[in-house]
Formats: sequence, structure tokens, C-alpha cells
Amino acid sequence: MENKTAKPLLWIGMASIGMAFAGLTSGYVVAKGSLEAKNIWQTIALPSAFYISTAAIILSSILLIRGQQAFSKGSPQTALRLLQVAAVLGVVFLGFQLAGWQHLVDANIWFTGPKSTPAGSWLYVITWFHWMHVVAGVMVLGVTTWKARQGRYTVDSHLGYDLAAQFWHFLGILWIYLLLFLAFLR
Repeated sequence: MENKTAKPLLWIGMASIGMAFAGLTSGYVVAKGSLEAKNIWQTIALPSAFYISTAAIILSSILLIRGQQAFSKGSPQTALRLLQVAAVLGVVFLGFQLAGWQHLVDANIWFTGPKSTPAGSWLYVITWFHWMHVVAGVMVLGVTTWKARQGRYTVDSHLGYDLAAQFWHFLGILWIYLLLFLAFLR
């Protein structure tokens, strides 16, 4: 039996997250415009680790799509294996984000303190806020993997797998938006 409220609740949650990021990116644009007018906005090149992490999140989404297709072909074990690799790639994404922040620190770009700048602070806040959502997404993939190993998803009943995949795809699309936003509006 599938829960009729699960999918609408997921969509409401994703819309809320999307609105939070719309607010953050709007704030970034306003701050940037104001500080550029005063010639005190710092242009920051994004760390290459952020681009590598993008490859990991895109690949993980592709694997989850293939996992959903595996269910329709009657192969829940293949879906489980693809889910496990996608979860590992989620952890890889998180690791490369940490490496990106370390690169920023090494480049003397700080979140707060006397050496911080508004541009650096905005970069940290936006990427950290997304990182925290990906931590939640990896936890969702982990719980979904645990349930799949228990045989709780079948060819006919795999709503939990589908919802986890939808949330993960949302996080990936959100990251691509943020990366492009930060790359072009630096």
C-alpha cells in the first residue's frame, strides 16, 4: 500500500527548500550590486573541487534513474546496487565540497572574522546550506538502501525508492543552478 501523502509532502518540502535558496541568491545579488557600486566586492574563482563534486552528483542521479528503470524491468537487486553506488557518490560529493572550502581557506577567503569579505561569506553560506541538504539527502539514500536490503521494495511497490531518487535529483538540479549562479555572478 502506498502512502498518498508522501509525494505531495516531498514536493512541498522541495518547494520550501527552493524558496530558501531563492531568498539566498536574491540576497547575494542585492549585496553584490550594492558593494560593486562602492568598488568593494571581491571576485572569487570557484574551487575546482566544486566542479568535480558536480560530476559526482550528476552521475549519482543517472544511477538512480537506471535503478528506477531496473524496477520496471523486474530487477530490484540491480536497483539496490545502483542505489548503493549513488549513495557513495553522494558522500564523494560531500567530500569534494569540503575540499573546495579548504581551497578557499588556503586562498585566504574566510567565512567570518577580520579577514572575511562579503563575497566570501556569501559563497560559504550558499554552499554550506546546500551541503547540509545533501547531508540529509545522503541520509535518505542510506535509509533507502537499508530498506532495500531488507526487501521492502519490490517491482510493484517501490515508492520510497522513487521519493528518495526525486529528492536526490532535486538536490542535484539545485546544485547545478547554484554552481552556475556562483560561477557567472561572481
